[in-house]
Amino acid sequence: MYFNEKAECMTKEEKKVYQSENLVKVVSRVYNNVPTYRAKMDEIKLKPSDIKGIDDIWKLPFTTKKDLRDNYPFGMFAAPREEIVRLHASSGTTGKLTVAGYTKKDIEIWSEGCARALAAAGAKKGTIIHIAYGYGLFTGGLGMHYGAELLGATAVPVSGGNTPRQIMLMKDFGAEILCCTPSYAIFLADEIAKMGLTPADFNLKAGIFGAEPWTAEMRHEIERKLNIKAYDIYGLSEISGPGVGAECEYHTGSHINDDFFYPEIVSTDTLKPLPYGERGELVFTTLLKEGMPLIRYRARDITALDDSPCPCGRTGMRIARIKGRSDDMLIIRGVNVFPSQIESVLISCDARISTHYHITVDRVNNLDVMLIEVELQPDVAFDEVKAVESLRKKLEGDITSAIGVNAEVKIVSCGSVRRSEGKAVRVTDKRNFD
Repeated sequence: MYFNEKAECMTKEEKKVYQSENLVKVVSRVYNNVPTYRAKMDEIKLKPSDIKGIDDIWKLPFTTKKDLRDNYPFGMFAAPREEIVRLHASSGTTGKLTVAGYTKKDIEIWSEGCARALAAAGAKKGTIIHIAYGYGLFTGGLGMHYGAELLGATAVPVSGGNTPRQIMLMKDFGAEILCCTPSYAIFLADEIAKMGLTPADFNLKAGIFGAEPWTAEMRHEIERKLNIKAYDIYGLSEISGPGVGAECEYHTGSHINDDFFYPEIVSTDTLKPLPYGERGELVFTTLLKEGMPLIRYRARDITALDDSPCPCGRTGMRIARIKGRSDDMLIIRGVNVFPSQIESVLISCDARISTHYHITVDRVNNLDVMLIEVELQPDVAFDEVKAVESLRKKLEGDITSAIGVNAEVKIVSCGSVRRSEGKAVRVTDKRNFD
């Protein structure tokens, strides 16, 4: 099902003309209104008139999160302050918030992106959508909320936290689609089971999950525990929150709404564009945004582009499931490690292992060490010493094989790993790189 079939199914030729026209406009807009972009372009002697169409995008400079922080709070805005109708912000590792400003048109674009995602998951007018993403400066909740309303669906704005109430409302209101982080979906499923309820007690048909990397194995676990079809949604606050892209029913990758946001993949080492199918760092240029348009913004997510036909008929460029982030990547004794690699092993290794885990990285005697705490399923006895030890050794071997570096596995009883009612905190890195 489409929300906007004309836009979602444009031919490649139509899309190229559309993208080219809008790239020319947005480059002129940022050059004339954002001092940082004018300085970046002047430094490389590039004028807006040098950009004739989308094929010239590689000539433009990159934008990074540092640019946003250096211009905190409003220095990257291209619209007059009085035209900014919404401010959102995301937290970062350095303490400074990354601020995004939206005009009324920007909110409309964002809403449509989320409406497209909901429609792709089967939502229609009247569908009850339980939104357990956080509301507030975080874009998750409000994005899906406005998308639901634009679609004509029924939004239930529960936000995060208060899990018993979440479960009660999902059951009593007859929610058909659940929107939250994948880690919280697993948490909800576990709590539902603890309450003696089963998926048959609910009316859930699908779930739209995002805001953190997750594996195919976790998708299957969510689908099994909640008896739903799970869809991935992609977004980032700086570009437009959720709804930048989302999966269709064929799960061939997330369809990017590339009439709004133009995607590229570049090498993390050279920053040179990579061909379709090769993994690298995802880069976005906003084509229609007014408040804070961004040119070649380095999203830091590691993925690949796919322009092959999809059975659903949508022609938006697709991205593969996010492998991790270039700036969240762990380097353990010179080896690049993504938490998603470890998660994949844990979920597929043994049915006795749960999806709750935490990774701690430290440095002992100038050597990197990694500890992975893994929970057992609630029905597995923790005091079966021989069985637990055997399972621990198997996990250590499988993880070493998968990531190429040794890790210590500690198996803990159910409930030992700290739970999250929002974005899961999977890693604690105690190393001092100063």
